[in-house]
Amino acid sequence: MSVKINSIAPHSHAHKCGIKEGEYLISINSNEIIDVLDYRFYQFSKELELLISDESGNTRTVKLKKPEYDELGLLFDSYLMDEQRSCKNKCIFCFIDQLPKGMRDTLYFKDDDSRLSFLFGNYITLTNITEHEIDRIIKMHISPVNISVHTTNPELRCKMMNNRFAGDALKHLKRLCDSSIEINTQIVCCPGYNDQDELKRTLSDLEQLGVNMIAVVPVGLTAHRQGLAQLTPFDKDKALETIKIVEDFSSKCLEKYGRRIAFAADELYIKAQLPIPDAEHYEDFPALENGVGLISLLRDELSYALEDYDYDDSIHRTVTIACGTSVAPFMRQMMEKIQDKFRNVKVNVIPVVNEFFGGGVNVSGLIVGQDLISQLKDKELGDELLITSSMLRFENDLFLDDTSVDDVEESLNIKLTPVNNNGEQLLLAVIGKGSE
Repeated sequence: MSVKINSIAPHSHAHKCGIKEGEYLISINSNEIIDVLDYRFYQFSKELELLISDESGNTRTVKLKKPEYDELGLLFDSYLMDEQRSCKNKCIFCFIDQLPKGMRDTLYFKDDDSRLSFLFGNYITLTNITEHEIDRIIKMHISPVNISVHTTNPELRCKMMNNRFAGDALKHLKRLCDSSIEINTQIVCCPGYNDQDELKRTLSDLEQLGVNMIAVVPVGLTAHRQGLAQLTPFDKDKALETIKIVEDFSSKCLEKYGRRIAFAADELYIKAQLPIPDAEHYEDFPALENGVGLISLLRDELSYALEDYDYDDSIHRTVTIACGTSVAPFMRQMMEKIQDKFRNVKVNVIPVVNEFFGGGVNVSGLIVGQDLISQLKDKELGDELLITSSMLRFENDLFLDDTSVDDVEESLNIKLTPVNNNGEQLLLAVIGKGSE
C-alpha cells in the first residue's frame, strides 16, 4: 500500500532530497504508511529511510538525517491521507438523524474515525475500529482518545446504538485503559434508557477502568424525529436527579483521587434551574467540547479581563448579542458587569428561539441565519451584532442553514461579528476593540 504525494513544501527536508510531487510514499524506516497517523508518528525520527515509488511502480530508497521532530515536508491530498470513516451505528439519539432535509450534504455525514479523535478531539464509538488500529494506538501511545460510551451495559449499548456489535466493542475500551492510554468519555443520557441505576453502573464501571474524564450530557431532541425512536426530553426533575447522581459520584472520586473525573453538562444545570458551578469545580476544563463548563469558563475569563482593562469614557457604543435561550440569562449577568465598568456602553442580549430545529434545541451554536433575520429584523440593534463563532462553519462564513454572514448583515443592515468563546475576546468585541 502507498500514499500519493500531492506536493512538497519548499525548502523542506523532502525538497532537498529530491522527492517529487506525484510520487508515492510506501514506508518510513520499514513501517508501512497508510494514513496521517503513521506519517506523523514515523516522520519525526532523526534518521529516515523512505521507500518511494513512481506511477509505474518503480521504487527507490531515500535516506536523510534531520533534527528530531522536524517536519519532513510531504503534503498529501487530504489531512487524513485516506477516506474518512463513517459511523456504522444507528443510535436512537443521533442528532444527525434529526436534521431537517435540504441542508448541505456534509452536515449529514456521520464520522466515527479514531484518527479524528486524536487530531480534532472527535468522539468515536469503537464499533468500527480494527485490532490493527488498537495496536497502533497502543504502540504510538496516542492520547487522549475520546470515546462515546453511553453505557457499559453491553445489551443496552447494542439497543441504544442499534448495532449488535456495540456491546462487544467495549473490550477495546478496557484494552486501551489497561495500556495506560488516556481516555475521555461521554454519556448521552436518555431518560428511560441509560439514566438512574444504569447511569450509576456506567459511572462506576468507567471509574474502575481508570478513564480520565466522563462527561454526562442530556439527549438533544429536534422537531424532526419522524420515524425515529420515541425519546423523553429532560425536564427539571430529571435534570435534578441526573445532576445528583453525577455530583455524588464525582464527590466520591474527589475524595479518593483528588479529582472529580465526572462532570454534568451546563445544559443540565440550566434545565434543573441550578446555578452553574464556579470555575474551580471543572478543574482543567476537560470537557468543553461537550458543553461542560463553558459558561463558567467564559464568566471567569471575562472577570479577569475586566480587571486588566481600564475604564475609558470615550467609548460610546450600543451592541446586541444574539444567543440561545438557555444561555441568555447568564449572558445578561456578564454584560451587566461590563456595563458597570464601561458606563457609556449598552448591551442588548436577545435570546433567539430556534424555530429551524424546534423541539428542545436552545443552545447558541445551533442558531441559524434565517432565525436571526426573522427575529431581529424589527429590533433596534445598535452599532454591531455579536454572535458566537460556533454558529458558523470553520470558515466563519455560513450558518447551518447556508445563510451567509453577508445575508444577515444585508437583511438587518448591521455589521455582524462572530466572537470565539473567550471572555477577553468577548469584552473587546463589546467595547469595540476586538479588531485592534
